[in-house]
Amino acid sequence: MIMDGGIADAGERSEGAPLGLLPSGRLNRRSFLSGSAAGLGALGLAGCMATDPRRLEAMKLYGPVPNEKFSIPAADISRMDPKYFRQIVPYDSKEAPGTIIIDPANRYLYRVEGDGKATRYGANVSRPGFLWSGDVYVGRKAEWPVWTPPKEMIARQPEARKYAGGMPGGLDNPLGARVLYLYKNGVYTVFTIYSTSDPDTIGDGITSGCTGLLTQDMLDLYSRTPVNTKVIMLPA
Repeated sequence: MIMDGGIADAGERSEGAPLGLLPSGRLNRRSFLSGSAAGLGALGLAGCMATDPRRLEAMKLYGPVPNEKFSIPAADISRMDPKYFRQIVPYDSKEAPGTIIIDPANRYLYRVEGDGKATRYGANVSRPGFLWSGDVYVGRKAEWPVWTPPKEMIARQPEARKYAGGMPGGLDNPLGARVLYLYKNGVYTVFTIYSTSDPDTIGDGITSGCTGLLTQDMLDLYSRTPVNTKVIMLPA
């Protein structure tokens, strides 16, 4: 884990670290096997949300993405707080355009756009005990990545053993459609920015140090984030 710029306690987590684990040690089913189930009712809720312009506009952002390797369904944003919808907001920063700034206290991820603006995305963030802060960078990127649970997780949760050889990319994969792997001084930190298909996780502290965006938001961020992009994790 990165703590104030250093790397420590990384042994228990691997590239599968975004899984939100319940205090009991059970897999958090929301972030593990929600997959294709998320969003199935979004279009059917259009009539209920039609009176809210913010939600109506957001439905365009979070609609289905059929032309992917795995067809991505619309996200069901009916219960999601509108403040977490993707939007351009005023944001004063001395950082270069493209820099990613994560605000775990408020559950936001910002992409600095310059001229006092940023794209703000709602996020899920670390749960207590896994919070960290410091400067890192995107060391590599992947589309539809393979997820491999760490051995420590398998020991605690035997149901994960069937994926010891790696869970192929797909809608049910905990890393989702896109992932940005975070590095420091040439070393993988075990933390990522990943995609989730479960809107219920946005605005929560559930992960083991990673940051999750709704799939549609992650597709947007990923497409505009090259390797070596600076990432700043603010103190919680």
